[in-house]
Amino acid sequence: MHPDHSGPVAEFQPHGWLANPHVQSLLTSGPWRKLALRRRARDYLARSRAEVWRAWDGTRLLGFRNRPVLPEDGQPRALVILLHGWEGSAESNYMLSTALALDAAGFETFRLNFRDHGPTHHLNEDLFHSCRLAEVVDVVAQLRLAWAAGPVFLAGFSLGGNFALRVARAAPEYGFDLTRVVAVSPVIRPLHVLDALENGWTVYHRYFVRKWRRSLSIKQRLYPDRYDLAAWFRIRDLRGQTRWLIEHLTPFGGLDEYLEGYSVAGDYLAGLETRSLIITAADDPIIPVSDFHGLPDTPALDIELLARGGHCGFIDSWRMHSWIEQRLIGELCRHRTS
Repeated sequence: MHPDHSGPVAEFQPHGWLANPHVQSLLTSGPWRKLALRRRARDYLARSRAEVWRAWDGTRLLGFRNRPVLPEDGQPRALVILLHGWEGSAESNYMLSTALALDAAGFETFRLNFRDHGPTHHLNEDLFHSCRLAEVVDVVAQLRLAWAAGPVFLAGFSLGGNFALRVARAAPEYGFDLTRVVAVSPVIRPLHVLDALENGWTVYHRYFVRKWRRSLSIKQRLYPDRYDLAAWFRIRDLRGQTRWLIEHLTPFGGLDEYLEGYSVAGDYLAGLETRSLIITAADDPIIPVSDFHGLPDTPALDIELLARGGHCGFIDSWRMHSWIEQRLIGELCRHRTS
């Protein structure tokens, strides 16, 4: 028997410094949390099974599957597919912490890497960009259709939340269903996120610039005949870097066309059929809260807007536990048999 997690989850009410959105946002991915998390995750990571799934166009995506420790005749409650944020990976703090909680609650987890994230730059020659939706939809569809043991859930964080909502919208067209999709702090209108990174606290801008430069350095070393990025590395801002890549290495007509290509703003979610939930914070320093106010009122979409929590944070104590994990487990348990 699994413990019952279907009851109400206590309201998220951080106190003291934890009420600060920057503290929340930095703690969730910071080294302080990583050290403790790695110790807790030793057994989980030792049980992880690497799997490479091939999309219809030949794209290869790496993921890690964990079956929970169960009695001999026990079955997992469901499969939960997890999607990370931009320049994160299947082993990002928030991914591992959430997966550990799900594992302990009896769920099978599959942590999927987007192309060029984590140790995957060698799997595909073409570069990652955020409009590469079809390959993610196709792999999620394969995972869902191969799972015969019960419900399948999809949960994503930040850009992964954006992908999760787009997968939810595309699922009926691709011929598969998902029991529930949860998007935590999802990107809604990418242009506004870029504006926030440029005009907000410079720590976030520098963080993403540094990680992106590291990623493209790996790609250039792997495929030197394909990529000469010397001009790109001379650019120091995200907008300029993105514009250069779009103009030189993609078929998009320009930066605005690309950014709107993965926006879920406006009426994009109006025809949503897959039951989905957005959980986000009004004080998120990266995703403007105004973007959520403009989403359509559609029966399949629930929006839970908290006053505090930062970006993918929701840390409820200095032990670095995240409220979002228990909120997610409670949500999935309620929808497992509905």
